[in-house]
Amino acid sequence: MRQVIVIPDLHGRVDLLRAAVDRFPSAHFLSLGDAIDRGPNSLATIELLLELHAAGRATLLMGNHERMAQEGPRWYKDYLGTHDMGDYRRAMEGYHWWMRAGGETVRRELGSLTLEQFPALLERYLNLPDLRRVVYVTADGEIHAEAPGADRPSVLVSHAAPPVAHQTHPNPLSAALWLRPFEGPFPLPDGVVYSLHGHTPVRQPTRLGRHVYVDLGAYETGRLALVELGNPQERPVIRVLQGRGTPETARKYMQFGEPMPSEELRLSEPRPAPPQSNSSPW
Repeated sequence: MRQVIVIPDLHGRVDLLRAAVDRFPSAHFLSLGDAIDRGPNSLATIELLLELHAAGRATLLMGNHERMAQEGPRWYKDYLGTHDMGDYRRAMEGYHWWMRAGGETVRRELGSLTLEQFPALLERYLNLPDLRRVVYVTADGEIHAEAPGADRPSVLVSHAAPPVAHQTHPNPLSAALWLRPFEGPFPLPDGVVYSLHGHTPVRQPTRLGRHVYVDLGAYETGRLALVELGNPQERPVIRVLQGRGTPETARKYMQFGEPMPSEELRLSEPRPAPPQSNSSPW
């Protein structure tokens, strides 16, 4: 059985990603997206994720920040083929959409960032053919593109929400990148026991119905939730790495639902013992 560790929104915190890899040297990592923007080291973060992906040790999901970063380069590539100024206008609109939402930190990190000279590493990350939006994880640690069905219980994993048609996002795969907990309900496919998401910063790992939220604002709090998925019928094991940051800033995050049990770990602490079987999460 493969050990699967889910890593929520890193936002440029390569130090926390390295600590997670060091702590779980044989695990397969499942990144929830939003690896870029806001934090200090977006390029180093995606470089390490790409190395893990190339080694078969990581499955990478798209977040809304990756989606915004894609918009400008995609239209600019069209413009290079069409020389249509409408395509160029859409490219610049997409670029500034990303800049306003967090891309400016990547530009500052690099010193300069334009559509004409877009970083090759970032372009490779954003254009991965298997930068997925939704996956399903079964008890054996296998990661599936579709829900395996009622006879194989699974956990649905996506950046923001389960894929549902919504009035603001009619495309369910778009909804999976953007929706917040209060925009539900979010029905789950047959056989899915619960779903797991980042995107919405919370003070502590939180359960709302059959949905679990684990974005702890790592880029500013220094707290990164590492979620070990095992038997979907059992509660996931959540460990919270505490690195450099200001944990008190989490006071501004919303509170809802019920807190999930978690183990607090500082980066200097030894690796944890393998978890024991625990009770049903619900």
